[in-house]
Amino acid sequence: MIGDSKTVETAGGGAAAIALGGCIALAAAMGIGRFVYTPILPFMVESLGLSQAQAGIVASANFLGYLLGALAAAKASLPGGRRRWFLAALATSGVTTAAMAGEAALPLFLLLRFLGGVASAFVLVFSSALVLDRLAAAGRPGLSALHFAGVGSGIAVSAVLVAWLAALGTDWRGLWLASGGLSLLALLAVLWLVPPEPETAAAKPPAAEGDGRNRRRLAALIVAYGLFGFGYVITATFISTLVRLTPEISWLEPYIWLAVGLAAVPSVAFWTWVAGRLGKARGFALACLTEGIGVALSVLGSGAVSVLLAAALLGGTFMGITALGLVYARALTTGDPRRSIALMTAAFGLGQMIGPSFAGYAYGFGQSFLLPSLVAASALLVAFALTMDWRARA
Repeated sequence: MIGDSKTVETAGGGAAAIALGGCIALAAAMGIGRFVYTPILPFMVESLGLSQAQAGIVASANFLGYLLGALAAAKASLPGGRRRWFLAALATSGVTTAAMAGEAALPLFLLLRFLGGVASAFVLVFSSALVLDRLAAAGRPGLSALHFAGVGSGIAVSAVLVAWLAALGTDWRGLWLASGGLSLLALLAVLWLVPPEPETAAAKPPAAEGDGRNRRRLAALIVAYGLFGFGYVITATFISTLVRLTPEISWLEPYIWLAVGLAAVPSVAFWTWVAGRLGKARGFALACLTEGIGVALSVLGSGAVSVLLAAALLGGTFMGITALGLVYARALTTGDPRRSIALMTAAFGLGQMIGPSFAGYAYGFGQSFLLPSLVAASALLVAFALTMDWRARA
């Protein structure tokens, strides 16, 4: 057991193992548990006759769970350690993902995706607070990029899994079962890689200068994070469906989500490097601007190259923004960062809960994702404006 600060600060193997465990946890709960719905959705629409509005409601149920889970994770009165909570949530994520293969009933889909959303929020909040603190205590904060790379890795792995199984003739039920089973296997690896630790070993970030300014920055960052949640999620939810509905590029469907995932894997390291050169505020803002361009391109461009570029820009930014936002919030916070991380996650969850339902109903009016995607791109531009620091390195 990792118990005292001396153990925590031992050679980087321990820190690397903890970061890898966090990576696998996020891959399972976020990359698979939350986002595998996107590549499986076209098969459900085809087999079950779901409308785009119904598909959006199912996605929003997951995001509502994510929002409420984040708010619950912010409560300081929760009993038990952070590791216990995120491991229990990781197991719940795997079970609810596999259970989507059960009865084909919309109410059941809504319940399971809601519970999966709660679980994924708990995994993100508790694992990030634990991993970031333990990496800081070990003097290896740079390994946070490995932790957050888990989401992109999970997306890439699940995209390959879904495409491979679909090519073998597996139906939508089999796709959900396989995805849930893979998530539960990941739980075993996390149990070994992230051993227990007393909460007293958590590192606290130093107080930064200008607490009043930091509070204002944190408030603006939380609002921008919510706009980011709304701005990315429409494309992230419907890009596979958009490709399927466009005959000239429908052949891209097995590859488009893989492109998102592959671009996401190095994105955290890249945007961490940008933030190291320009400052956290500028890095976050520029990532939002880049993603806004990608979201707009997904509906304004034409042909395979444009859609693939849009997928790469989406994948290449959304986890970078997620990681920079949480790391920046931690830097603006004194003491245990769990509350700030949870508030950020809640704002993000509110934005992404609204997005799919809005897009689904807007599609019903114009039979196009043009309007909702342009609204999403505009939200990302506002997030850029709220957080861009033109005055000094932040």
